[in-house]
Amino acid sequence: MNWVATTAALNLAKNLRDLGLKDETVLQAVANTPRELFLDAALEHKAYENTALPIGMGQTISQPYIVARMTELLLEHCPAKVLEIGTGSGYQSAILAQLVPELCTVERIKGLQIQARQRLKRLDLHNVSFKYGDGWKGWLNKGPFDAIIVTAAASTVPEALLTQLADNGVLIIPVGEASQQLLKVVRQGEKFSSKVVEIVRFVPLVNGELA
Repeated sequence: MNWVATTAALNLAKNLRDLGLKDETVLQAVANTPRELFLDAALEHKAYENTALPIGMGQTISQPYIVARMTELLLEHCPAKVLEIGTGSGYQSAILAQLVPELCTVERIKGLQIQARQRLKRLDLHNVSFKYGDGWKGWLNKGPFDAIIVTAAASTVPEALLTQLADNGVLIIPVGEASQQLLKVVRQGEKFSSKVVEIVRFVPLVNGELA
């Protein structure tokens, strides 16, 4: 990767630091990543605002703060192999791919998956495996995973994702419908401990429907 952080991207990273983000590797990844690449041309002028934005097909690119926050929580466990549920635009994938050795990512909307794959290739990120499929089912034959991150809100924690966590692995997932909470779930043998991190707002994690 040979990217030059723009002033706007550096300012976004500074704003995230001011909001309480502490992991400098995450902030550097945010500064290094051209967020406008993940947006339609009409929205490029909003690329470095700390806000979620539409990417079509009823989906959004997440607020940079929540992307960085979820990544920071995940990195606390020093994962080698990470599963991402909901590739979307590929922005979260691009941040993660700079910080973990191996990323596997699942997307149920074929058009979004194709675009994300092209974007990550353009950024010379080659440690990412892509799957077109139902995120509720995870990616069984690629597991177990040291960490799983979910970028849409599930009505409940999907059982398949818990079973695909390695021992001492961590699941970062928004859960809820009208009211959503970001959960950090840690596996210890056959037991799982869960902690509420903060209140969030995500699009729903659709179960069983491919597009």
